Amino acid sequence: MECDFTIKVGGAAGQGIQTVGTLLARACRDAGYYVMGINDFESRVRGGHSFFQLRFSDRPVHAPSHQVNLLIALNEESVYLHQDEMADSGLILLDAEKDKEGISAVPFVDIAKEAGGKIYANTVAASAALAILGAPFELVSSMLTQVFSDKDQAVIDSNIKAAELGFEAVKDKPFSQSPLARSSQPKGVIMDGSQALALGAVAADCRVASFYPMSPATGIMKYLAGWTGNVPLVVEQAEDEIAAINMTVGASYAGARAMTSTSGGGFCLMTEGLGLAAMTETPVVIINAQRPGPSTGLPTRTGQGDLLFSIHASQDDFPRFVFAPSDPAGAFAIMKKAFNLSEKYQVPAIVLADQYLAESVFTLEFALKADDRVERFVVTDQDMDNPEKYQRFARTESGISPRALPCQGKALVKAASDEHREDGHISEDMDVRVTMMDKRAAKVPAMMEEMEAPRSLSPGADVLLIAWGASAGAVTEAVHILRDQGVDAGCLLFTDLWPFPREKVLDCLERSSGRIVAVEQNSTAQFSRLLRAETGIQSHGSVLRYDGRPLIPKEIADAVQQMEENGYDS
Repeated sequence: MECDFTIKVGGAAGQGIQTVGTLLARACRDAGYYVMGINDFESRVRGGHSFFQLRFSDRPVHAPSHQVNLLIALNEESVYLHQDEMADSGLILLDAEKDKEGISAVPFVDIAKEAGGKIYANTVAASAALAILGAPFELVSSMLTQVFSDKDQAVIDSNIKAAELGFEAVKDKPFSQSPLARSSQPKGVIMDGSQALALGAVAADCRVASFYPMSPATGIMKYLAGWTGNVPLVVEQAEDEIAAINMTVGASYAGARAMTSTSGGGFCLMTEGLGLAAMTETPVVIINAQRPGPSTGLPTRTGQGDLLFSIHASQDDFPRFVFAPSDPAGAFAIMKKAFNLSEKYQVPAIVLADQYLAESVFTLEFALKADDRVERFVVTDQDMDNPEKYQRFARTESGISPRALPCQGKALVKAASDEHREDGHISEDMDVRVTMMDKRAAKVPAMMEEMEAPRSLSPGADVLLIAWGASAGAVTEAVHILRDQGVDAGCLLFTDLWPFPREKVLDCLERSSGRIVAVEQNSTAQFSRLLRAETGIQSHGSVLRYDGRPLIPKEIADAVQQMEENGYDS
């Protein structure tokens, strides 16, 4: 029998919501299920409502569900906020002394004190939930031993004691479902997008990473900083975003593969450095982990509002790559691609993640592998007939000049932020200006060939949903829901965004004469506008969410059904 189950843990910020969520995710994974979980929290240390929503299933899942089967409420506010989301057969566990109508009381904190202190309330809550779902105690005990393996034995013993008490507290509380009673092999590993992005950078031989903390991008650098003792990598926290991008440009100019990560507000500050990289043809990789704006916006929420900004950031025209991964495996692969193509074409590469991808957890079924050899696109004196006549910005048919590194031989490398001649010296000559602009632009046709066509599902369908980046999981599931409801639906899922792969996209769209619906997390359907500008094809409708919360498959399907019944926008 197919299992698709959702647990939500709610409470006040500072109550350890993520700890409970992590324990539940590990246990469900160990029981042989695929998992995905989202974090939702306010931008303050204490106070305000937070929750972790975990979905587990015997088939891969990449988006949250619209309903909750088990709510673990660490305070009464969580019941008030989420009781309308409960499935008909759902159960609410509340940290309280007495049962209420439709609510089962389990005094998590009081029970935790018996195990050694209220600090163990999270373990009590997680264990009570797992017991309700039929998990054998041996699975929970083994999982706790692994999770706290870096702690003293006394801490492990206290957590196991807390788990025993949690099991005991719910032994007389019946529940209609026990999906964790079954036994199966663990499914892969649990990974969030931040970790995958960081691993991709390491696999691409990134040697320098500079940053200024900004949610939701900080986690990427946190992972990188934690690995500096094991890989040849320097991670530097700069005094601000301007310094961070300039450190990245400087490190790359010297020959190290370098990156930075930030969110939209920080990326705004980095645009001058982005232009410096473009003018000096210095490869850099920038991760923009999007969140809603403008200004501070919603610091801990998700969105896709920076697409057009990223494509056009910094003054005047210059080539760049823009990518948007859809899941951890894709994030790992795109980081390797971004570093390689940035260096190959000597242009900036921007990777558009978002809070949803960066901070949600997913099951990764297969190992992520680095290439045996990282190709470097640089030249040395041995590659030149006369190193002393080297010109850093020499005109070539491809627009790509041979790139030598400074102080690495007889070749003298000169570069400036002003417009310059082929040898790097500043020039305001009109012919030089036109020549250099045309040289940089000459890279674009080959860059466009590097871009992959969108992934497709039933591309000839009557209704074609188009989405980009981390929206892919929710849109794919929405397509399956629509098809089950009798709607001939399909989708195109974009990760390679700029240079826009026009011909490859047109080839995909030629197979569909149906209605096109843009599904995005911004208020103006930015990708739909980009599609029209690049192909002349207008979307017939759009499903837009811009409240900072992730897309829900059923809500997408319901919105499309409503368009089918009531008509489209155009």
